[in-house]
Amino acid sequence: MDRALRSCNRVLLALAGVLLLALGLALLAGGFDLARQWNLAMPSGWPWTEPDDVLLSRADRTQWRSESWWWSAVIAALALLVILLLWWLLVTLRRRRLGEVLVESGDGEGALLRGRALSNVLEAEAASLPGVDKAAVRLSGKRTSPRASVELLLSAHAEPGPVLGRVTDEALEHARTSASLDGLPAEVRLGAAKHRPERVV
Repeated sequence: MDRALRSCNRVLLALAGVLLLALGLALLAGGFDLARQWNLAMPSGWPWTEPDDVLLSRADRTQWRSESWWWSAVIAALALLVILLLWWLLVTLRRRRLGEVLVESGDGEGALLRGRALSNVLEAEAASLPGVDKAAVRLSGKRTSPRASVELLLSAHAEPGPVLGRVTDEALEHARTSASLDGLPAEVRLGAAKHRPERVV
């Protein structure tokens, strides 16, 4: 889900950037009358042929005002756009990496531990377990109650049950106790390493 969200964010931001760049270049070209100065043949129907031209004429802007459905459609479209943008923002903020974890000493004092440091240690310990080829860990949630998302790439002949037990009882438990956390909920995803077939002669 996180990879899909990151990919979706990149695609949407790239499209928005390309559209804004194209619009800005078109406005600059029209404002400085570059098409006429450089003798460029613009496409038919191009709105900016001279510096005083506008994107929408007064007739274009007012032609639908007399229709009863016009303002309802405009308000509904804008409301839908705002809802989609707010949803995208909330999902993006909720899925971000945890920057800090609060480590409490028990006497009312505490320290802040970088989330990246804790996830790196947890990742290294998980990757060192028997049957694990590679591990990736991401922390999310609040700094007082973090959550771990663990992705494991298992060796060819590893058994998922024992590997999951070691990750839970060793790596996650060590991370929880070292950070003095009451709990460390985790979602563990297991994948199998794909090896290229070898020809035996």
